[in-house]
Amino acid sequence: MSLASPTRRVPLAHGDDTLVVEEPLEIRVDDRPLAVVMRTPGDDLDLAAGFLLTEGVIDGPDDLAALGHCTEPLRENAGNIVIARLAAGSRLDPARVEQATRALFSASSCGLCGKETIDRVFQRIRPLPPGAVLPPVDVLAALPDRLRALQPVFAETGGSHGAALFDAAGDLLVAREDIGRHNAVDKCLGARLRAGHTPDADGLGLILVVSGRAGFEVVQKAVMGRVSALVAVGAASTLAHDLALRAGLRLFTFARGGRANVHGGGDGA
Repeated sequence: MSLASPTRRVPLAHGDDTLVVEEPLEIRVDDRPLAVVMRTPGDDLDLAAGFLLTEGVIDGPDDLAALGHCTEPLRENAGNIVIARLAAGSRLDPARVEQATRALFSASSCGLCGKETIDRVFQRIRPLPPGAVLPPVDVLAALPDRLRALQPVFAETGGSHGAALFDAAGDLLVAREDIGRHNAVDKCLGARLRAGHTPDADGLGLILVVSGRAGFEVVQKAVMGRVSALVAVGAASTLAHDLALRAGLRLFTFARGGRANVHGGGDGA
């Protein structure tokens, strides 16, 4: 785990303020640079594991032989580099790393329409299995308030997002914070993976809660992480809505005050 603080006090024209820290994290796979993400330091190994899962590089904990920060003694900013070692004999194909690398470089300007973007996701994953039993909508809509109580960095800075995983009974499994909502999601999913949980085996009935909107990237990560439901404080985008419906993800937005907008997949009862 990174020893850097997630917050920093800075001087202002009148007084000072506490800000959330934002720094780059380079993720390498077998010494090959894969991506650089802007994140809040802390739970870096969870972030890297979740990122590899949600970008389709790995399927579960058995695909990782080792995961750690760079230990080169003379390497500047070694704390901002995480190296993943893939397990020998796993079914992981090096072409998947190449595909993930190309997808990451092209994601912001790929020129695809919404349908083609969703089709690309389904080249790597399959729809979620049906049959997950979830709590009623009023219980789901109360989960963001529980997440808010687990966000000390937000309480101090007002600048971070939160994500949490709950089981089908509504019990908390893990919560994380980050300046990026997608990073907070990866940290949660990565924490589960590093604890030995294989998404397909253990994901049925898992509920992901996020403190912001449900954009396409968050929904994609939820589907890749094989959770059954996504509960968001804010709105969904059209592409997120379409992907959730096609994937069988139960999507609940504007969750507050015991109510939520339900985007297909049943009413949560």
